[in-house]
Amino acid sequence: MQVHRNIEQLPAFRNAVVTIGTFDGVHLGHCSIIDQMKAAARAAGGETVIITFHPHPRRIVGDAEQTVQLLSSLPEKIALLRARGIDHLVVVPFTADFAAQTPDEYVTGFLVKYFQPHTLIIGYDHRFGKNRAGDFNLLEKYAAAGTFHLMEIPARVLEAASVSSTRIRQALLKGEVQLAASLLGYPYYFDGVVVKGNQLGRTIGYPTANLQLTDNEKLIPGNGVYAVRVRRTDPVSGDIYWYGGMMNIGVRPTVDGLSRVIEVHIFDFSEDIYGECLHVTLVTWLRTEKKFDGLPALVAQLRVDEEHAKAALRG
Repeated sequence: MQVHRNIEQLPAFRNAVVTIGTFDGVHLGHCSIIDQMKAAARAAGGETVIITFHPHPRRIVGDAEQTVQLLSSLPEKIALLRARGIDHLVVVPFTADFAAQTPDEYVTGFLVKYFQPHTLIIGYDHRFGKNRAGDFNLLEKYAAAGTFHLMEIPARVLEAASVSSTRIRQALLKGEVQLAASLLGYPYYFDGVVVKGNQLGRTIGYPTANLQLTDNEKLIPGNGVYAVRVRRTDPVSGDIYWYGGMMNIGVRPTVDGLSRVIEVHIFDFSEDIYGECLHVTLVTWLRTEKKFDGLPALVAQLRVDEEHAKAALRG
């Protein structure tokens, strides 16, 4: 898959079969749309082209107070689409000027000018241009004039994709790890840099890596304790290692309860990894976060959590 970030330097696509969307998470609901694209491209002897936007359009035209919680960062999205066999991904900078285009400017001065689509595959509810005034009906007029072929994504497929995105977010916020994985088609994961914490864990036999997410718009799962797998890339050799572990997301009510943290205890591991980036994959949710009657009670619970996490990791 070729990734393009400058629309002024796009190649001449061969019978481009184009769709447009955020494709956040590239989950199973999206895969039906991708399959439709690939089938249309085979029929036309063409190439599949996905247009996506960065930053997320809601950052530019949405409510300033609205929090964007994404299932995939841009690098993750690129990797997921590459794995799905897309030919081209075009990442278009979404700016206020871009959003201010009239619907006709969007079609002629953006879609047609830069992509010359053979076929445009789009949902019936797709809106575009200033004030989101452009719609499927306008695209039908261009298709009737022979500008491109227009294919509608079936409502059931579109709704399944939309529902899946919402359900995945809701599931992750509730700690429903397996449900999220079943809708995504893969276990949920995130990357985080190891930062300094209060270092209490090492004094009670459970040292933790406190993580700061590499993408602050990435959705953080709900508070609680999880079994996880951790991937670490050695900064010197470049070798990749996988470990089992358990993770707590929450405010640590037994300790201070002041701020929300993500901390991972990696089993059978004692190296100094401050500043390194870890890749954390959720395996299962173990329990809610609780306030214990002192550190001895917390340590006793951590021993139980460790047993449960290791059992979950064994599968």
